[in-house]
Amino acid sequence: MTNGSSDTSQRPVVLVTAGASGIGAELAKSFLARGDAVHICDIDQALLDDAVKNGLATGASLCDVSRPDQVKAMFDDIHQRYARLDVLINNAGIAGPTATLEDIDIDDWDRTLAVDLSGAFYVTRLAVKLLKQGAAGSIINMGSSAGLHGCPLRSPYVASKWALIGLTKTWAMELGPAGIRVNAICPGSVAGPRIDEVIARDAARRGTSAEQIRESYHRQSSLRRFVDAGEIASLATFLASEAGAGISGQALSVDGHTESLSL
Repeated sequence: MTNGSSDTSQRPVVLVTAGASGIGAELAKSFLARGDAVHICDIDQALLDDAVKNGLATGASLCDVSRPDQVKAMFDDIHQRYARLDVLINNAGIAGPTATLEDIDIDDWDRTLAVDLSGAFYVTRLAVKLLKQGAAGSIINMGSSAGLHGCPLRSPYVASKWALIGLTKTWAMELGPAGIRVNAICPGSVAGPRIDEVIARDAARRGTSAEQIRESYHRQSSLRRFVDAGEIASLATFLASEAGAGISGQALSVDGHTESLSL
């Protein structure tokens, strides 16, 4: 466990998986700004150490969410440090391969679902006991526009995100009587290194330039741009706030209005 400030008092406690960089780091920053204690996990110890040192997280655990043993160790950390949890954000995920169905490697398929789908299950099943101890918990699953529309050449990723939306609705039904709200945020393409890597792979497979692929991706949404991680974080803090108290079982898009995911 990477320690931060020990004074968490009775502040709401938020867990953000994969919270040391990218969207996760933006989520952590947003919840810290509203005064919450934010615990993050990630697979990069150096990034975790930097986040805590620079005040970008209250505490941190090294954890691969696809490993149930590591998830349990993380919750041992959380129990010891805070003894409570108010908000869970299942943000951890990988892009998976960009390939035609017949060319997808089975190991790539298994790894994508292990992180993007099983990881959310492993984390949530242990989070629920703590969430139930509070008056009103919130679970936010990071979905995708690909989990609403489908996306050519991204079968493992799409499978995991469609399943996650199904779990969002199921968990909302199951946990609602305990006062726990469950929602999914479904971003479109998010500006940053991850989409850059996807574009580079797609361009290489199609034998064209990354800039041409990027322009095609921009044309997929009505606003003709990628969304920003800060826009996703703003929705997450709203859903977890009293203002979002009546919202549960929803898959909410932040995607500039996806028109099509076909190139």
